[in-house]
Amino acid sequence: MDLIVGIVAGGPRLLCVTEAVSVRNLAKRFGTTTALADMTWTARHGQVTAILGPNGAGKTTTIECAEGLRRPDSGQVRVFGTDPWQASADHRAAVGVMLQDGGLPNASTPVRLLRHLAAFHSCPADVEMLVKRLGIDAFAGTTVRRLSGGQKQRVALAAALVGRPHVAFLDEPTAGLDPHARLDAWDLIRETRDTGCAVIVTTHSFEEAERLADHIVIVTAGRVATQGSLAEVTSESSLEDLYFSLTRESQR
Repeated sequence: MDLIVGIVAGGPRLLCVTEAVSVRNLAKRFGTTTALADMTWTARHGQVTAILGPNGAGKTTTIECAEGLRRPDSGQVRVFGTDPWQASADHRAAVGVMLQDGGLPNASTPVRLLRHLAAFHSCPADVEMLVKRLGIDAFAGTTVRRLSGGQKQRVALAAALVGRPHVAFLDEPTAGLDPHARLDAWDLIRETRDTGCAVIVTTHSFEEAERLADHIVIVTAGRVATQGSLAEVTSESSLEDLYFSLTRESQR
């Protein structure tokens, strides 16, 4: 078992756990629509786990359950060994979240927002470093409502990482970014992983999964179709060919 610092009542303590995030037999329905059915995967500290799947496959719903934003109908999800739905404030402070829709306050400017978020953490990242690394300084004085989609993505990524999280959930973090900004984001994500953080990335990009992921999970129709390292899942075909082979039926 791995030894990690768990966030529990009374502050951080050393815990024996094997995974940073554990999703077991997760199920979630919205009315008559089944979003998740027996979803099972794990993510480890010091690794990037990439969740690949078509629209409607259950990627975002699974991540929202792991973030404590949605409650599954059945199954189990644990972050640091804790049910995120019932997690303490200390636990939540150790989890970085980048939502698909951004979730940023429109009236704030990027640097003011990041400094405000940093103030909630005892040992935050250097805001000025994040601003420079992600090119946010070029539009630092512009309110969020006036930013382009790609600019909002950069601010949302910085907001997810400013607290130096132990687990970071990044929902399509480079969607809408130009090639240079995408490379900068990838570098920052790798550096976050190298601190021991478990980084979970949802993506539609085969290149992103191949360049970033230590562990790849392909999901379709609310279930895991396959998972493993890049070498393991591509032992017989390319990632792109495998993806289309596994997800073709769910798209008909």
